[in-house]
Amino acid sequence: MNEPSPDIPAATEASRSTTIVARESGLQRNLRPAQLAMLGLGSTIGTGLFLGSAIAVKLAGPAVILSFVAGACIALPMMWALAEMAAAHPTAGSFGLYAEMYLHPWAGFAIRLTYWLCMMVVVGSEVVAASIYCKFWFPGTPAWTWIGLFSLVILYVNTINIGNLGTFEYWLSMVKVITILAFILLGSALLFGVGFPKVGLAHYTADGGFIPNGWKGVGLGVILGLFSFFGIEVVGSTAGEAADPKVAVPKALRNTVTALVLFYVAGLALVVGIVPWKQIGMGESPFVRVFQTVGIPAASHIMNFVVLTAALSSAVANLYFAARLAFSLARGGYLPASLGRLSKKEMPMTAVLASGGGMVAAMVLSKYFQDSLFVFMIGLSSFGALFAWLMTLLTHLAFRRHHQRHAKPYLQLGPAGPWASLAGLAAVLAVMLSTWWVPGFRITLLAGVPWLTLLTVCYFVWRRNYPRTSGPGE
Repeated sequence: MNEPSPDIPAATEASRSTTIVARESGLQRNLRPAQLAMLGLGSTIGTGLFLGSAIAVKLAGPAVILSFVAGACIALPMMWALAEMAAAHPTAGSFGLYAEMYLHPWAGFAIRLTYWLCMMVVVGSEVVAASIYCKFWFPGTPAWTWIGLFSLVILYVNTINIGNLGTFEYWLSMVKVITILAFILLGSALLFGVGFPKVGLAHYTADGGFIPNGWKGVGLGVILGLFSFFGIEVVGSTAGEAADPKVAVPKALRNTVTALVLFYVAGLALVVGIVPWKQIGMGESPFVRVFQTVGIPAASHIMNFVVLTAALSSAVANLYFAARLAFSLARGGYLPASLGRLSKKEMPMTAVLASGGGMVAAMVLSKYFQDSLFVFMIGLSSFGALFAWLMTLLTHLAFRRHHQRHAKPYLQLGPAGPWASLAGLAAVLAVMLSTWWVPGFRITLLAGVPWLTLLTVCYFVWRRNYPRTSGPGE
């Protein structure tokens, strides 16, 4: 690791904050508001909705609708917190940098490094999902072939200039948005018999009723519901490359969460209404299963193409986010300096390549864990996201307290007082603990707790050699 440049000891809190933010300068500010929103949707709408939702349906049955509504309620205070802080400090390091400024340097280091590694796993899980979708057309082709091919494409897109990357992701995400809206219209027509034989509402209460696995199943389904909202954080990171971040980032976050609530709740309500929930398995997307069930084979091929596009779009956006976290860590002195360097196009090329490690791991592991790799990878990555949300909500409490104590104005989106963030904290902590009872998700705690312990020991040993002073929280 390179030694970080220490802040000036006599600096005021304001100047220390400015110093922390300034060290991430150099990135182009070319992303438009529409591109920010689509990056958020691109990161979020992927395997969580199109493939991971199958796990949630198995846990909760038709009541998966309630699980995803609960996930949306937990995501709301997170969105308020991140938008307020991103408007005040538009940087690529996003919540990690805010934690360093308002909590402690350890918090900023731990949240960024943990989330960076977990985002690498997420990108790997997306290319694994893409290979699963390809089995729909090419069942005999080895998964590693698709994983390798898609990995090269995703790496290339993330090394072109930021304007072109934003445009590429915009259109990939637009395919998902248009398709989900079309799915909602078509699914509603099938459910209520408008132009198609009427499916009706019987599947909502068949096979054990609306809540066949009890409220425990609904609660465990919230884990997957919340997982489907993981990725909205990428909008906070785009603040470092947004043309008008103080206005664009809060707007993009609001639009992203609103769209996700509509897509997830309405989409899954139609899925479990059209297909008996017990017939939905992990081998394919529940959305593709809908079209197969109603006998529209051409539509199932189209939908499979769309969910493949969704996985690739999500991988592109998440690799973008992972690379910015690595860039932020390197600029802060926590990772090798080479990861903080920019190319002639002002892109963090080395950080992008290093952040693609999850795709390499996915390609290797796919040969040995063909059936369980996807669930294992999202279970492992969930710890990073849950930890990031916990720390972001904690940081927001300190952020508001700091601004109120010093009579500093800030953009207030959520309710006054600490209660929204406190409620979000309690809910995220409950979800994290409940992963122990979800098949395949015990790895979330089994790997997460020892990792944080190791990370903490390494940080304080390192800091003893390289002492530094940082931010208003120090």
